[in-house]
Amino acid sequence: MNTAANVVAEVDDLRVEVGGRAVVDGVSLRVRAGAVTALVGASGSGKTTTGLALLGACPPDARVAGTVTVADGLVGHVPQHPAAVLNPARRTGALLTDIARSQVRHLPRRERAKAADLRITDALARAQLTDGAELLRRYPHQLSGGQQQRVVLAQALLLGARVVVADEPTTGQDALTKRRIVAELVSVVEQGIGILLLSHDLDVVRELADEIVVLKDGRVVESGPADQVASASRHAWTRRLFAAGAAAARERAESEPDTVPTTEPAPDANPTPTLEVQNLTARHKRHTRASPLRSSGPRYSDRRAVDVLRDVSLQVRPGRRVAVVGRSGSGKTTLGRCLAGLHRAYEGEILLDGVPLPRSLRDRTPAQLAAVQYVFQDAQASFDEHRTLLAQVARTAIRLRGAAPTDATREAAELLAEVGLGEQHLHSRPGRLSGGELQRAALARALLARPRVLICDEITSGLDTVTRHGILAVLGRQLREQPDLALIWITHDLSTVTAVTAVTTADRMLVLDAGDVVEQGPATRILTEPGHPFTAALIEASTNPRTASPA
Repeated sequence: MNTAANVVAEVDDLRVEVGGRAVVDGVSLRVRAGAVTALVGASGSGKTTTGLALLGACPPDARVAGTVTVADGLVGHVPQHPAAVLNPARRTGALLTDIARSQVRHLPRRERAKAADLRITDALARAQLTDGAELLRRYPHQLSGGQQQRVVLAQALLLGARVVVADEPTTGQDALTKRRIVAELVSVVEQGIGILLLSHDLDVVRELADEIVVLKDGRVVESGPADQVASASRHAWTRRLFAAGAAAARERAESEPDTVPTTEPAPDANPTPTLEVQNLTARHKRHTRASPLRSSGPRYSDRRAVDVLRDVSLQVRPGRRVAVVGRSGSGKTTLGRCLAGLHRAYEGEILLDGVPLPRSLRDRTPAQLAAVQYVFQDAQASFDEHRTLLAQVARTAIRLRGAAPTDATREAAELLAEVGLGEQHLHSRPGRLSGGELQRAALARALLARPRVLICDEITSGLDTVTRHGILAVLGRQLREQPDLALIWITHDLSTVTAVTAVTTADRMLVLDAGDVVEQGPATRILTEPGHPFTAALIEASTNPRTASPA
């Protein structure tokens, strides 16, 4: 059955050289119809570059050798950073509408609009966007990272390609949504579509992959049937990679009392919180149209605001750790953006040392900007593509702390080295770094400001298991060395909550669902004795990823 006849995409001896450095060297793989080939490896190993080769999208200054063959020439793509392929000036439904209309031109004119609507609705449902009609009216920046990812997946499904390159499709997704995405990918495969899966999520790789190709520093170190590579690896790097993933799985499966401190934090000597949120209700303003699916023109009927967070209150004291968890689209990122001055449309107060913070970062002083630092989920979008990594990270110390350029550059290089970025990365532009490498750089940039509150929004979701453990270790070390540094940890991955709280002082956890706080309290109690059904379902899906219902 696995003959050349059912190969829908093939890469043979691919070499991609950028700036005199081979980012991919001698990579060969096949994608078969109705099967999944998984490409795994550390951040920066060449996974995304290989996937983009199927799209003919190598960097313009790259030297490319080898051959890439794709059946019918049509490839769907779900990128790791979906915001990069969504036009910020158009509503998210605009491209879906364009694709659908191009597919129904053969129908009588009076039937086209309805047929296009049906195609869009079907694609949204298959991508697990059940509230798709509402989301189509929003602009990309008004969506969470997970929602952006599912919109792009809907575009790929609507195109009907025979091959889909899925670059970290479950990254940034909560456990419940991840199960539905996995179920949808299974459905895609059952339709005879081949998938090239680029992923750090080894649970998903084990479940979906028929074949696994392991990359290290741009080279294939091992490949073969999924069961063989995952459980009987021949190469030391493969064993290390999957051993780290297995360790993370054991941490999820074990009871939280063994991994989370059971003592409550000692009372604070200073009762004043570093940061306090009082009755925050955040909104996205939007226009509505008479028919959002049938028109891409500006036929607006009214303006209204949509609540994305309702009546959220939170206190973060010096040296404490607060985890904000919930599903994709629950309002986690919007909360973080409000705290950082990136989202102004809200009611309520955000206080720093008891003093109200200006709603916009443009109105905040350098000291206030330095005090509250935000590490973005989509790190790529937070960097200037025309300036080197070292220059951008160093600029934080110059602007916010008034550091001399020489001192700022030295500190930036030291911090970047601590998060695992070497000399070859420092003078590169962001476009030449992987998503995981940029995420590490974003963390270093925020720490260089010497903040009092560090907001980390899904910063480990795009990292392989080995690098993720390293970043958590770096973060833990920084927290121990700065005992007054408060951390707000925004995540869908409850295993990282236990990892963060285990190396520091266990504090509080806030659970969001559809913009509402459904539970808030000590992390230990919530993880071991959840008081709300949604929290219990989220914990169950995280600790038993293979058995969680996709419904």
